[in-house]
Amino acid sequence: MTNVAQAGHMLERARWAAAAYADYDAAAVNTIVNAVAEAGYAEAERFATEAVAETGMGVAADKVTKNRACSRGIVDYYRDQDYVSPRLDEARKIVELPRPAGVVLALTPTTNPVATVYFKVILALMTRNAVVVAPHPRAKRCSADAARVLAEAAVAAGAPEGIVQVVDEPSIPLVQALMADERTDVIVATGGTGVVRAAYSSGNPALGVGPGNVPVFVDASADINAAAKRIVDSKAFDNSVLCTNESVLIVEDAVADKLRSALTRAGAHILDEDGARRLRAYMFADGHLNTDVVGRDAAWIAGQAGLRVTPKTRVLIAPFDDVIAEEMLAHEKLSPVLGMTTAADAARGIRAARAVVRIGGAGHSAAIHSENPAVISDFAAQVPVLRVSVNVGNSTGSSGLDTNLAPSMTIGTGFVGRSSIGENLQPQNLINWARIAYNSEPGVVMGNFAGINPWHSPAGQVPQYPRASNDRDGVAVPPRRSYATPNRASDAGLDALRAELRALVIEELAQLIKR
Repeated sequence: MTNVAQAGHMLERARWAAAAYADYDAAAVNTIVNAVAEAGYAEAERFATEAVAETGMGVAADKVTKNRACSRGIVDYYRDQDYVSPRLDEARKIVELPRPAGVVLALTPTTNPVATVYFKVILALMTRNAVVVAPHPRAKRCSADAARVLAEAAVAAGAPEGIVQVVDEPSIPLVQALMADERTDVIVATGGTGVVRAAYSSGNPALGVGPGNVPVFVDASADINAAAKRIVDSKAFDNSVLCTNESVLIVEDAVADKLRSALTRAGAHILDEDGARRLRAYMFADGHLNTDVVGRDAAWIAGQAGLRVTPKTRVLIAPFDDVIAEEMLAHEKLSPVLGMTTAADAARGIRAARAVVRIGGAGHSAAIHSENPAVISDFAAQVPVLRVSVNVGNSTGSSGLDTNLAPSMTIGTGFVGRSSIGENLQPQNLINWARIAYNSEPGVVMGNFAGINPWHSPAGQVPQYPRASNDRDGVAVPPRRSYATPNRASDAGLDALRAELRALVIEELAQLIKR
């Protein structure tokens, strides 16, 4: 089967499933979502081990934590939210009807493969969307296995066939075909800059994120021992594969020595000038991050760089002087390696954090350890990021696992980070609301919509694909116009634009795989 034909077959099944699923009510959707979350939770340990074995990245125990957080944890977080039932606002005389996106194409990364599959599938199902998972080639086995477990649970709980599908053998032509096909309603892209740009260039709506490069500032008012433990724990968490992990540590001079001692007690190894030079040379030999270090443990990285540390070393800390683009230790590392510099006072520390974000990570996240609300406020106002974690490790802070931010494996960076969303990806990002709006004149009476729900649970057995979606229990139902696909094949100008976009997408994806 050709790549285009395979993509078309998957999307046609997904389109049919989305149309059928869009008629389910809240009770039916909750049953399906709960079943899928429990199935994922039950396999959290197995898939964590498989992900580490396949990718060579991360720590199995920490991946278990993420898998659990992105299955049962996600459902618990949104337990009281309803993305299915109409909303009635009698004061404003408005009725809101949730309209699912339809078919979601979920691009998932190699760094957090299974947790991201769990996360995106469950969000799609919460909002009555079908989802096609396109995993990173280096994590295809564990990602596909996880998606199939979720798909089977969904169908067993009453979802239509094809509601969750996965690409078993991802390739540039196949992913390009999926991204460019007009049956894809929205692309949710998590991965490198290349794949996100390709998603935005596909011609279809896309929700993408930008890279991280997180500064963490410790000011003179901070609880130094607590800050040191939180920073080391965060950098060591899953060997720093989360894009929210701290990248550059900035500490106020007055407490720098105390912090160094506390970091060492917490399990970090602080390098001398020669050690930092060796590490820099190994990790950035050609001016770009050596991807061999991504997700590897600190002792392994030290050994590759010709450094001797104890096997129990959790984090390598490499001091440097100036936060400038030419200093490679000021760039993102995706490994338990932390650059460290000092600042004379809080104002200079904040300027250093701004400089880190200018190098990379605009709009993403930052962390501060401080007991001074004025400093925290200035830090949040001046550093151009959209989430600031306070007195918590940023790996699990900005991702919502240890704060009350929305738990997410997809971190929006907003306009400053060239992202279409500025928040942690949430269910609300995968639906629109159709609004019935009455005349605002007091004399015009609004009808009584109480108890009216246009959706219906599936009666009996869900029809099997390719049985027509408008044939339920032998009774023909008019097709849902919101899912009709316009025929634009006769537009020569649009055909030329599609060809140009396909070429751009192929180039972007080729660059991603080269990296």
